[in-house]
Amino acid sequence: MPKSRGRRPQRGGRKPVRRSPRPLRRSDLMLRDARQITGLTDPLRAEAWASGWLGQAWLDAPMGEREAEHQLCLEVCGRACTTPSPHGLAAVAALARAAPGADVKMLTETVDILAGTQPLPPWHTAAEPGWTPTAAWRAVDVWDSERVLLIDYDGPHPHTLMAQIFQTGGLLVGKLALLEPGAASRWDQLRADEEVPMPIAGQPVDDVLGELATALRITDITWPRNNDEDFVGNRALAWSRCRDHLPEDWTEPAGLSDSERRRLIEEFTAATGRGDEVTRSLASLFLDYGEGYIRPGPLCWSPGEVMLFLTDWLPRKAILDAGQRQALPDTLRRWLTFALTQRGIDPRWITPVVEAVGTHLPGFRDAFDDRAAWGPAKEIAAALAERGVRLTDRQAVEDAIHALNAERLARLLAGEGEED
Repeated sequence: MPKSRGRRPQRGGRKPVRRSPRPLRRSDLMLRDARQITGLTDPLRAEAWASGWLGQAWLDAPMGEREAEHQLCLEVCGRACTTPSPHGLAAVAALARAAPGADVKMLTETVDILAGTQPLPPWHTAAEPGWTPTAAWRAVDVWDSERVLLIDYDGPHPHTLMAQIFQTGGLLVGKLALLEPGAASRWDQLRADEEVPMPIAGQPVDDVLGELATALRITDITWPRNNDEDFVGNRALAWSRCRDHLPEDWTEPAGLSDSERRRLIEEFTAATGRGDEVTRSLASLFLDYGEGYIRPGPLCWSPGEVMLFLTDWLPRKAILDAGQRQALPDTLRRWLTFALTQRGIDPRWITPVVEAVGTHLPGFRDAFDDRAAWGPAKEIAAALAERGVRLTDRQAVEDAIHALNAERLARLLAGEGEED
């Protein structure tokens, strides 16, 4: 029987299954993008390119994830070996110059393997013998709240690595940048007359690289992560320059001795003519904050430190009675003048710090009365104060805490008995 022509196919036949394409991984995108560095002759541009990809992997990693950069290096090596290509080799070679130290051996060995069948990018040969740090500088503002580090490098493309470091509220690298060589010689020209003075001075290269490594380590573990574009893009490159100078021990600045605390409080009360208990207690509170939270030292106050003290630390940590609260604004202004005068700061730059008290007092009042913002220690201190316990009496405080704990345990046991 002849076949029928033009007959429609019967319904109900099996339809082809369309599978969604696999989403591209970061390593896929990086290898695609590597075509732009394949023909480069400048190794610094290739390193900056790899640093940008590594920085984005670090930034996008969830909290607690420490293997994002390693995973990217691992995937790129695997893809480049599976499907060899000039741009795959260029990507691996660029990563080898900016990746974390633990991955450098793997990346270098992969470059050696791929170089047997693929041409090395021109910049790879030009990168030898590498970068040599030749000079370093540190600029510090009058309050020691901000620092700028500059390191000059000689090599295929001479340049200056710049790091801006903030110290208010904790150590943090704010920005990183690659500048033209000789930036330190133009430092004064780059700053306006009305800006806070920030004199620059030459320093030993090893000291500055160690300071940069310490600041990067602390910034890396600070949450939320610094998402500044310049920082993220140059973070891995900066690490590759200073990782070998990371101090082995993580020492905190030494605190004041009891005798030094007493001396400062005595000199403060003598300078202000106020030796009453309220003034002394507030001065001790200022020193507590300075020792625990002002990294350069307890007398290194700045407008930013005043803001954090009034709107964050005091509301969370401190209990003030009516007399202390009333005396706080004036006593704090006097303390700031005293502390900065002790450090030899020009009166012109003491004024903005003192004026910050008035600026942030409204925020202090709002936050201080918000019990939801209190920390656990302040909750306990408030409970003791309500019982009439003097917080300066150590034995009375210990006895009252034991009593509080006993009462809470009794309530807990009574509640468990009711449930049974």
